[in-house]
Amino acid sequence: MSGAIRLSEYIKSQGIDTPISFIGSHVQALPTQTLNKEDSIDIAFTNEGVYALNNLLSTDISKEVLTKVRGICYRKEDGTVTINPPEKLVPQSRMDIDLPGYAWDLLPFDKKPFDLYRCPMWHAEYDHTSRSPYASVFSSLGCRFKCGFCMINMINRDDDDEIGVAGNYSMMRYWSTEHVLKQFDKLVEMGVYNVRIIDEMFLLNRKYYIPLCEGLIERGYGEKLRMWAYSRIDTIRRPGILKLVRNAGIRWLGLGIESGDRNVRLEVSKGKFQDVDIHEVVRQVEEADINVGGNFIFGLPGDTMESMRKTLDLAIDLAPAMANFYASMPLPGSQLYKDCVKNGIQMPENYEAYSWHSYETFPASNENLSNVEILRFRDNAYNEYHTSPKFLLKVQKKYGDTAVQNIIDNTKIKLKRRILGD
Repeated sequence: MSGAIRLSEYIKSQGIDTPISFIGSHVQALPTQTLNKEDSIDIAFTNEGVYALNNLLSTDISKEVLTKVRGICYRKEDGTVTINPPEKLVPQSRMDIDLPGYAWDLLPFDKKPFDLYRCPMWHAEYDHTSRSPYASVFSSLGCRFKCGFCMINMINRDDDDEIGVAGNYSMMRYWSTEHVLKQFDKLVEMGVYNVRIIDEMFLLNRKYYIPLCEGLIERGYGEKLRMWAYSRIDTIRRPGILKLVRNAGIRWLGLGIESGDRNVRLEVSKGKFQDVDIHEVVRQVEEADINVGGNFIFGLPGDTMESMRKTLDLAIDLAPAMANFYASMPLPGSQLYKDCVKNGIQMPENYEAYSWHSYETFPASNENLSNVEILRFRDNAYNEYHTSPKFLLKVQKKYGDTAVQNIIDNTKIKLKRRILGD
């Protein structure tokens, strides 16, 4: 949003009167609020926008016509902002047809395709020289679950509430196996082997992910590809699944562990997740020669200094080969955002403040902790984890001394934070 707003303001300042439309999770969650704030935006799409955009482009985009286009929010002649009834989503039966894939050939490059794109250092096994080329692929959209901190399902929005909440739109749609395999064919042909499967819940529906993994293996891609994907920690304990996943080329699984405190996990609606033996799941994944990417959040509703410490201690004990640490952020579109507004909790004042790594980062306070305490704990936790002996020894045994040194070098880069007084 920050860069996009700067661009739209610049275009308007040059006297260009072509309508400017925005699509994305922020405007999907807060369409009227965003247009009331940003004069440079003329139209916002309120869900994925596929049919709304198509219908809009079939008109002359006049003010009179806008009243009839479903799935948009726009500014009327008198300057007031209005939101139209929602437009339908692309149905499962038309995913391959109406969302037919990527124009990979149109992406910019230097000497060869995708060489301007690089994966995270850990994805490249902590080797800076192996990070390019890199690409991301979807095999599904959306998520069935309703975690309070998440806004991913805003793409499925089907109402015109002033503040959208992603948990109200939880659903998943899938592309066919044949379609997704064709995407991989194109990538491999272009020499791209670092691939992120960006689905929120890749290892959830066996009907889709098993044929895809089998197809990748049949094509001989399993040993070429270096991929990572996401899974809930309570959906992967099925006989033979991990071996299949690894043989398909998935070498990392991102697991949403979130908190070391059972009560905190319950508070953010992780469902049956509380019954899972986290240590056993991580052990099984690693025994299948798949690295675990553990995701942990500090400052969730109900968190205390003691429970955050418990989460960090769990991370250090598990010692996944990669760990993400987040300060709980009231992302527009999440239930957390709406709860913070309702409870009068101070919110980010600019778009950069929603970034976890920026100078402006402004996470949510909770009933027990200030956002200063939460962010300071998160930043210290990052360094404590990434210098912990158990973690570094695991990386050293698998990837060598250079990988360890690259990690240590990262910990020497201190993020500057406004609210921490930097």
